[in-house]
Amino acid sequence: MNKYMSILSDMEQQITEGRYRSGQKLPSVRNAAKSYGCSVSTIIRAYAELEKRHMIYSISQSGYYVVEKPGDGEDRMESQIIDFASASPDVNLFPYLDFQHCLNKAIDTYKYHLFTYGDPKGLESLRHTLVSHLAGDQVFTTAERIVVTSGVQQALEILAKMPFPNGNSLILVEQPSYDIYLRFLEAEGIPVRGIARSTAGIDLRELEKKFKYDGIKFFYTMSRYHNPLGTSYSMEERKAIAGLASKYNVYVVEDDYMADLGEERGFDPIYAYNGTSHVVYLKSFSKIIFPGLRLGATVLPGSLLEAFHARKNYADTSLLSQAALEVYIKNGMYERHKHKINRQYTARIRTLNEAVQKYNDAGEIEISDVRSGIYVQFKLPRTVNLERLTNRLAARKISVVPGKKFYLSGYMEREKFLRLSISRAQPERIEEGIMAIVEEVRRADGLFILECLLKK
Repeated sequence: MNKYMSILSDMEQQITEGRYRSGQKLPSVRNAAKSYGCSVSTIIRAYAELEKRHMIYSISQSGYYVVEKPGDGEDRMESQIIDFASASPDVNLFPYLDFQHCLNKAIDTYKYHLFTYGDPKGLESLRHTLVSHLAGDQVFTTAERIVVTSGVQQALEILAKMPFPNGNSLILVEQPSYDIYLRFLEAEGIPVRGIARSTAGIDLRELEKKFKYDGIKFFYTMSRYHNPLGTSYSMEERKAIAGLASKYNVYVVEDDYMADLGEERGFDPIYAYNGTSHVVYLKSFSKIIFPGLRLGATVLPGSLLEAFHARKNYADTSLLSQAALEVYIKNGMYERHKHKINRQYTARIRTLNEAVQKYNDAGEIEISDVRSGIYVQFKLPRTVNLERLTNRLAARKISVVPGKKFYLSGYMEREKFLRLSISRAQPERIEEGIMAIVEEVRRADGLFILECLLKK
């Protein structure tokens, strides 16, 4: 068992056995790193995984806490919370029986092979299955260029540390962007720079300038259902980014982690428009099935295969999970479940949009134009105190994520917003939650005006 898995297992065991009680604060990232004798990035990754498993939760500028389990508290607070924070799949939509069948089938099919170390690149039969699976998203490749990783995060970490053929070292990231990856890059001291992205898209002229002059190793982007904006790039933007990558010999790492969530038709990723093999395509299976599966697919250009394999030189992904996923895809269960969860999430997004239209009549909140996926950005007036607002909402048992965490530490051009996720929000309580958010934003804006008047 590698260091990370050993630490994760120990943390999980301590929580399960009650050493850390419900609601108790966990050690800080730095203290935990010192205690386990590991890097800060390893602890960040472990805490992120525990958060995905809904065992702990984070509070901005405070730390990590153990989730209260049903029956642990007299009031059973967790069941009362309107959860707009969690991005984990809805446990009520998990295909237990189908996946149990796939696990049993995998054991019967592969038997003793499941007890070997396996290929570091991943189960060969799964990689061949993924060739046709990815083709449905216009990602045409071969099994030799696919690597099965322990989630997308592992691939991102390897790509950040390995050399690229262009000889550059600077990573360009959208701002805002995936918070866990930003913290990893900063903790590891990897050169990183931001470029603004809003719900309206990205400034392609600014992007070209950075590609041309800044020595960019690769540009990390989420082309659709962006976290935290919820929006997707237009076809023109995707084509332009693919063209710039070829023109300036800059690689693009396209994190298409929510490719299966949504009802967009005819969406071709950046990968499909690049003819010079300058795009690394990443896909996760955790958002459509469950985070604990920890499986992702990385499609690599030929020029990066050797360096990537050199850093992933041992099998660290469960062969049983891989075999079960292969059965799940080949039997058509994956496609059926994808349509089921899409219908559920699209209905929740629709309910949220209708509630915003109903209660945000004065337009205090700017909402991203999202019709599918799970994320929506609520852009707030500059006068609103974000910390005070989130505390007020927490007091009303409404959980949201403030936008500050999605920026690099030194990035100055920040928008003030909340990120809302509908994946764990009870459909019947979405309207109630939106109404409360609008009320609290109005209250916060009014307090600012009052404070200004009192100072005069």
